Amino acid sequence: MTTQVAVTHALVVDDLRVDTTGGQPVLRGVSYDIAPGEVLALVGESGSGKTTAGLAALGHFRRGLTPTGGTITATGHDGTAMPVLDLDDRARRALRGRTVAYIPQDPAASLNPALRIGRQIGEVLETHGYGASDDEREARVAEVLREVGLPGEEEYRRRYPHQLSGGQQQRVGIAMAFACRPGVVVLDEPTTGLDVTTQTLVLTTVARLTAEHATAALYITHDLAVVATIADRVAVLRGGEVVESGTVDEVLRSPAHAYTRELVDAVPHLDGPSTDGSDDTDSRDSRDGTDGTAPDTRAVLSVRELSVSYGEHRVLHDVSLDVQAGECLMLLGESGSGKTTLSQCIAGLNDRHTGAVALSGHELARSTAARTAEQLRSVQYVFQSPYSSLNPRKTIAQSVELPLRTLTDLDRDQRRERVHTTLERVRLDPELGGRLPDQLSGGQRQRAAIARALVTTPDVLLCDEVTSALDVSVQATIIELLCELRAELGTAMLFVTHNIALARHVADRIAVLRGGEVVESGPVDDVLTAPSHEYTRQLLDNTPRM
Repeated sequence: MTTQVAVTHALVVDDLRVDTTGGQPVLRGVSYDIAPGEVLALVGESGSGKTTAGLAALGHFRRGLTPTGGTITATGHDGTAMPVLDLDDRARRALRGRTVAYIPQDPAASLNPALRIGRQIGEVLETHGYGASDDEREARVAEVLREVGLPGEEEYRRRYPHQLSGGQQQRVGIAMAFACRPGVVVLDEPTTGLDVTTQTLVLTTVARLTAEHATAALYITHDLAVVATIADRVAVLRGGEVVESGTVDEVLRSPAHAYTRELVDAVPHLDGPSTDGSDDTDSRDSRDGTDGTAPDTRAVLSVRELSVSYGEHRVLHDVSLDVQAGECLMLLGESGSGKTTLSQCIAGLNDRHTGAVALSGHELARSTAARTAEQLRSVQYVFQSPYSSLNPRKTIAQSVELPLRTLTDLDRDQRRERVHTTLERVRLDPELGGRLPDQLSGGQRQRAAIARALVTTPDVLLCDEVTSALDVSVQATIIELLCELRAELGTAMLFVTHNIALARHVADRIAVLRGGEVVESGPVDDVLTAPSHEYTRQLLDNTPRM
């Protein structure tokens, strides 16, 4: 059921409609097309239907979803047009990887931990009958690894996924997708969890491969700064409908639809003012964070000469920092720099360190097991993933109440009142407290996670990549919320991130971590406008801009 055509568009989606099994519309007549060598960015907030529309190009629909109308036509480099929705299961399996390939968000989840990376790429080639012999396929494995900027030698091909960095794993995923030279590749948020340096490498790789091999790319993302970097055209999805489309310049510079304008306005600008619209940074930068070894008597949180080693591998090396009441220190660095290890040591979740962590001048025990209930109450941690940080079997109210049950002597009525008040404080309807986490959106779940951390009214809040999984509009509301809570409660905040574009919007000061050492620190404006360290300049240069 295929036809030979002259390839003007490698992927054509026309009036695609997808419903839940209960008849609720998910996609409402979505149409777009992509030419060979072109990158179309499909953007929209969580729940807009981006991933559903992307997976539909492979003829895949998540459980509970079914196509109810429209057509999808994918064309390979041989000019064979495939009516995706009309194919049987066997034909769709043949389509995936050969005509249309997929690159998922999480590189670790897409690779088999038990197989060497060369073998995994080779299996893709074998499945689709690529090459006439094992030697020819081995040569293609080496070639495609080199195409994505990785070594093609046998020693490297014999590595397991855990022996690679996150960026290397993602490039192996890209190699698997491009191995059979597909006509179309669907990329589903492939740089969401990557630091800016690695993200730049991945984006450059994707742009080069799509151009060199005339591959049409559907790039699903919520990061409009990335869109400006890689895409030719943009389609904006809202509530399952394309509300605006056009060239990158047309859509991002002169958005016609109010929703698109909201998305563009929500993008944090590296060179712009803070979210409160104020250009007066004197009040933020007047707090003097010390970098010496003498404790700052004004600091709520003090870290002195903290080091962590695993065998001969040094993860953190003599890190010292202070955070005062109501202040936010952004801890910035690429993956593997030691950011999360440092924050976990502060929280007592990692006790394999030397040096000292002090709360208001009183040194804390290394482990949570040896800390008092009052100390545990005073230092709270908000984890990166809003999807996995809440107990899926507990209601939101139960999860938020748990720290009160274990760390305070409040009675049941007092705990319930505190939970109600805290949910309101994070602008989450208290009626949602009776729901399970999977009944909330990603943004609502992250608010619930913040509420759980805030319910004990902590003195220090550790935020570990808390916006990396959120779309720009939800990210903006979370950042606004954190700034309000900091001002309202006087909470000292350590904001761990690799997204330097958030700096002006959330932080007073920045500490830049590289290879476990603080290589630069200072007020936000000083670090961003006149960085003193080459590594900081490199991070700034690699940050996507609108």
